[in-house]
Amino acid sequence: MSLTSNKTASPLLVVIAFATVYLVWGSTYFFIRIAEQGGMPPFLLGAIRFTTAGLLLMGWCAIKGEKLFVAKDILPAIITGFLLLFVGNGVVIWSEQTLPSAMVAILVSSAPIWFVLLDKPNWTVNFQSKATIFGLIIGFGGVILLFSEQVGNLFNGTGAQSKLPWMLLLLLGSISWSTGSLYAKHKKSTGSASVSTAWQMIAAGVIYIPVSWLHGEYKNLSLGQIHTSGWLAMLYLIVFGSIAAFSAYVWLLRVRPATQVSTYAYVNPVIAVILGVFFASEKISLIQIAGLFVILLSVLLINLAKYRKTKRSIAMVSA
Repeated sequence: MSLTSNKTASPLLVVIAFATVYLVWGSTYFFIRIAEQGGMPPFLLGAIRFTTAGLLLMGWCAIKGEKLFVAKDILPAIITGFLLLFVGNGVVIWSEQTLPSAMVAILVSSAPIWFVLLDKPNWTVNFQSKATIFGLIIGFGGVILLFSEQVGNLFNGTGAQSKLPWMLLLLLGSISWSTGSLYAKHKKSTGSASVSTAWQMIAAGVIYIPVSWLHGEYKNLSLGQIHTSGWLAMLYLIVFGSIAAFSAYVWLLRVRPATQVSTYAYVNPVIAVILGVFFASEKISLIQIAGLFVILLSVLLINLAKYRKTKRSIAMVSA
């Protein structure tokens, strides 16, 4: 990414792209909830969403004349799609049958913490920063705070302990998302980002199909029983969640500093909480809100260290 590209990008397009990433990615938790409440089975939702979005994106790449079948790029894309869109996103889809979408978004907001911990090639650099170490400690404090309420309910016998397995599953999903992101980062594709993304979505969508069957979602399934709200939510997730927002994200990485683009991690969970509370009548406790802000503070500290490092590197190059 060059400094020239940062200057030549249209300010209006940058604003639109940021708004798309902030609002759309933050709203996907809410629309997953709406799709499932409309009668859409969770794994079938993933199968239709990612297969359709992947095929549409692949078709667009074909129209542009891009190389679609580069053998050495397909397997890494499949692995990335499995870790990101099947495990990482699949846990989100599955857990929203039980947990409020706002709580799911709060737990998923811990992903940047695992990203730093799992990025072994950069351990030396990352752990030299006091801000990063302090941010990680605070982040774990936020995660513990989120779990403290459910653990307390478990010992009090209030019956809320059933949420604990889903919360643990979401943490594993966040770890898988971070692992997939790091794998994609260190196993770079020789082709375009759009083609790689299309393969990721198609691979994930295909994996969802047998899982949906094994989960018994096809038994007595009648598409006519799925409400209009479920289909509309599905359409939103395909067009906006899986195509528009990701395209905006990839473009922003090319024209703006990565540290600036990463600010979506602060906004997405807040958008999800607002939509869940005000439009889906979800209940979020003060402890959960506190946990969210503690985790966001940790992400801010971690990114602050990266921003300072990038700024020093640019200054050295300019000198």
